[in-house]
Amino acid sequence: MEEELKCPVCGSLFKDPILLPCSHNVCLACARNITVQTPEGETPVQSRASGSSDYDYLDMDKMSLYSETDSGYGSYTPCQLKSPNGVRVFPPANHPRHCSLTCPLCHRSVSLDERGLRGFPRNRLLEAIVSRYQQNRRASASSSSTAVKCQLCDRNPVDAAVMCEQCDVFYCNACQQRCHPSRGPLAKHRLVPPPNHAAGVGAASGGGSGGQLPPATARKPATCVDHEAENFNMYCYSCKTPVCMKCLEEGKHAKHDVKPLAVMWKQHKCQISQALNAVSEKAKDAKEFLVQLKNMLQQIQENGVEFEACLVAQCDSLIEALTRQKAKLLTKVTKEKEYKLKVVRDQITHCTMKLRQTTGMMEYCLEVLKENDPSGFLQISDALIKRVTSSQDQWVKGALEPKVGPEFDLTLNTDSLLQTILQLDFCQGKDVQENPLLKQMQAAASSGEAEMETESPGVESGPSVPAAPLLQLEKCCTRNNSATLAWRVAAPPVSPIEGYILELDDGNGGQYREVYVGKETVCTVDGLHFNSSYNARVKAYNAIGVGPYSKTVVLKTSDVAWFTFDPTTAHRDIVLTNENQTVSCSSYDDRVVLGTAAFSKGIHYWEVRIDRYDNHPDPAFGVARINTIKDMMLGKDDKAWAMYVDNNRSWFMHNNSHTNRAEGGITKGSTVGILLDLTKHTLTFYVNKQQHGPTAFENLEGVFVPAVSLNRNVQATLLTGLELPQNTKQ
Repeated sequence: MEEELKCPVCGSLFKDPILLPCSHNVCLACARNITVQTPEGETPVQSRASGSSDYDYLDMDKMSLYSETDSGYGSYTPCQLKSPNGVRVFPPANHPRHCSLTCPLCHRSVSLDERGLRGFPRNRLLEAIVSRYQQNRRASASSSSTAVKCQLCDRNPVDAAVMCEQCDVFYCNACQQRCHPSRGPLAKHRLVPPPNHAAGVGAASGGGSGGQLPPATARKPATCVDHEAENFNMYCYSCKTPVCMKCLEEGKHAKHDVKPLAVMWKQHKCQISQALNAVSEKAKDAKEFLVQLKNMLQQIQENGVEFEACLVAQCDSLIEALTRQKAKLLTKVTKEKEYKLKVVRDQITHCTMKLRQTTGMMEYCLEVLKENDPSGFLQISDALIKRVTSSQDQWVKGALEPKVGPEFDLTLNTDSLLQTILQLDFCQGKDVQENPLLKQMQAAASSGEAEMETESPGVESGPSVPAAPLLQLEKCCTRNNSATLAWRVAAPPVSPIEGYILELDDGNGGQYREVYVGKETVCTVDGLHFNSSYNARVKAYNAIGVGPYSKTVVLKTSDVAWFTFDPTTAHRDIVLTNENQTVSCSSYDDRVVLGTAAFSKGIHYWEVRIDRYDNHPDPAFGVARINTIKDMMLGKDDKAWAMYVDNNRSWFMHNNSHTNRAEGGITKGSTVGILLDLTKHTLTFYVNKQQHGPTAFENLEGVFVPAVSLNRNVQATLLTGLELPQNTKQ
């Protein structure tokens, strides 16, 4: 719960907290530090979050590249000073200005009236909880006879002399001078005595009190800001604020929905209690689920060891020719075990993090419910109700179910393999088509089987294996980067066919790989390279063995890419419409959405049309790897190459490095073109069919997918299947 009680600016426990209109809190002193001043007649600039927590949006990046005159910003641009917690502090101005304050959490700005910071209500409820929390911590420290030790001493740690509230680390005097000197950026950190020392000092000064902490004094009833002699006794539902009788008599809330304060207090307490009950049940289920996952780790380890031992014993009973195949099978089992262990460990980590967040919020809400201050409670109750209700969405159906099981669905039939040694492989499992890892293992075993066939040309398939299937050319076709193949059996075999194995090469005449194993006679393969020719073949298998291959058919994929945005990999704040061709965002922060196509060779061109452009945001367009970070602007990490552009100018960005500023921007109706030339390994951008700046990136290698990042101020539509621009520069 301690994180709920810390100021987002200074990082210490709240001191004289005030409540902002966005329902977030800051210390009164911190609010003075982050108050900004704007010239007469100007409204405060609304924050434009771009995935960073300390106002690191792209206006700062642009100014870092060019002079103040070149960037077009005035002399009241924020400076680069920061508070100990990373929030920028703005200097005072010398001439009359209007003041505004920006929330350090949601970046929403609000103008201050003539009352200044006194116009924001004090969060007396939070102040009381912080005070009670500090008293409990001091009481706990005083009851413990063990002194707090320095956390940085290498050997024989000594008693701690100070604790840094921002770093949350205990230091002795020597370590504090060496590791946390009171200069530079650390000069603003607050060093306080450790809890046991503070408790000892309090007990010594308490005299005859025997070290008992003084009882908390009862708080006075809250009074109206406009009528200090009047207590709050009513609540305006329209203004979401407590009011007094004087306010009602003056007619300030004449047409508003006003209800008794006690009624609204009880109503909101009831809503939070009901929401907490639901979250409590989810937290209980999550704890049980964690126990289940931890037990599953041991089961997977034991089953994996047992399976390996069984596999070794079976392979040792075979002839010497099976030695190499045995090693390959052991590799398959090890990969399956590592896959399961990784999935379970990742699920444990993810679930633990969500449970810790939920538990902390619940503890904070329970402390709020203990308070007897109706007006203070109602100031924060709406926000708490929304938080508690939204936290239930984290525990959706399926979140508390294991993604993998402890069993290994692999069986080795030694009798059949001893008779047909050239067909040695795991039996077909029920998850072969669903698990990509099993498909890869099966393809590896098939390549090993082909090698053994080459070494033993004298061994022929038995008379009862299925005949080669016939590919039905009239039903085989390609569309975009997908291929559909159909086949049939020439003559029914003596032994029933159990399934078919479809293989494709890499599009360059390379090795074949299995793309389908099953009983169907029609298969569509997605995700192929554009402008490529693939060789395909199929064979059948039954209980006796695997039959010969069919004749090879050549499939040619489309020259021009047709694709949409991919809803399965997009950030949860991304909104896709128009059959996944149009993208928008529900967040003020930049979010990334990828395309459904993947390019590794050829020349590809597509465009993005700007349908809506408000408040001069900086959308980014380009290409990325499939695992690029999706909760910040495209190009911030090393897995994306992009151009971000506003209404005046643009920059290229990769790995958070900004280069090649170009004049000219976008408006509503503009088009941004992306030319990915993998024959030259370059990336070039166009605005309204004209090349924008020089060639953006060179030496691009690997597989790339189209990518866009935007926030709620932008809506764009994807345009594909286009010809190259007429003015393409060679």
